[in-house]
Amino acid sequence: MASKLLINNLSKAARSSPRCLSPLAAVRNSSTRSDIEKVTHTGQIFDKDDYRNVRFTNAKRYVNENWGIKLIDEVAPIVSKERVVYCDGGNGPLGHPKVYINLDKPGNHSCGYCGLRFVKEDDHH
Repeated sequence: MASKLLINNLSKAARSSPRCLSPLAAVRNSSTRSDIEKVTHTGQIFDKDDYRNVRFTNAKRYVNENWGIKLIDEVAPIVSKERVVYCDGGNGPLGHPKVYINLDKPGNHSCGYCGLRFVKEDDHH
């Protein structure tokens, strides 16, 4: 309710003074509606009348569409014949603590740190 009141007041001020650029108009000039409607990786999205959209009055809203979870899903699962594997994230000091992953159950098993997937290859054909 308060956000609609704020936007209505800003819009009235802009109409009464043509030299005054309202923040609402600036949002439409700096960020398009489609920019503001994009969902972030945390699920953040605001209603079009939400007062928090004011922060995009003189700056474009950028949303990184390369979410880590999407990028890691593009990596094929690592196939192993062992029942237990470990993941350290690779890259030595740039990796993460070593995590052991049990592959006894069928299907992919993900590392809790980096999301890499492991799958056990059965010897039975």
